[in-house]
Amino acid sequence: MAAEDPIHQFHIERLVPIHIGGLDISFTNAALFMVLTVLGAGAFLLLSTGSRRVVPGRWQSAAELTYEFVAKTVRDSAGEEGMRFFPFVFALFMFVLVANLWGLFPYFFTVTAQIIVTAALSLAVILTVLIYGLWRHKLHFFHLFVPSGVPKAILPFVVLIEVLSFVSRPISLSIRLFANMLAGHITLKVFAGFVTMLGSLGAVGIVGAILPLAATVGLTALELLVAALQAYVFAVLASLYLNDALHPGH
Repeated sequence: MAAEDPIHQFHIERLVPIHIGGLDISFTNAALFMVLTVLGAGAFLLLSTGSRRVVPGRWQSAAELTYEFVAKTVRDSAGEEGMRFFPFVFALFMFVLVANLWGLFPYFFTVTAQIIVTAALSLAVILTVLIYGLWRHKLHFFHLFVPSGVPKAILPFVVLIEVLSFVSRPISLSIRLFANMLAGHITLKVFAGFVTMLGSLGAVGIVGAILPLAATVGLTALELLVAALQAYVFAVLASLYLNDALHPGH
């Protein structure tokens, strides 16, 4: 049944049941793969930069390219001053990227296909914008919602639109990542299911499974691209939003 149900791969299962009073804090497969994501990203960076060389090897080159790629993304989106948020954006990028890549392995769990996880990451970005913006600019931060040069007659409507736009940021940021990973994995699971079902029908079924198999291979390559692209998009949007904490004026 699990092989035929493309939604089964997203079910959260308790691995270590833990209940304190009426609170369920069980260790789940989602928690396990979040831990593995952090460990995987940390291991990659530590092992690839542990023996730094003047002429970098493949792993060191990959780590340095990743570092420079995210640094350039932050500079292009938030300016040189935005580099104070670089550790935060780099951590988000690595977490999303590694979590997306884990999800490409059979029987692994994709934590970024859970809306609660992507919503938590998005809220972390928006709360950082609010807290840092208010701490640095005090009430001037609210100029973010008051564009300059707007006639007073329509200013209340413009402010309302700006506020709604700001509030919608964590929603769109979380749903974009969640929906892309969910839809891609469901499609991949459906085509892989076709291959399994047709392959069990004998020689004729095996011939018929060639096309779904080719589609599965192509979709896997596409999902690999999407995994990296969604991590990049998340980092870019996070940097753009953090830019508002640095420069709230329009």
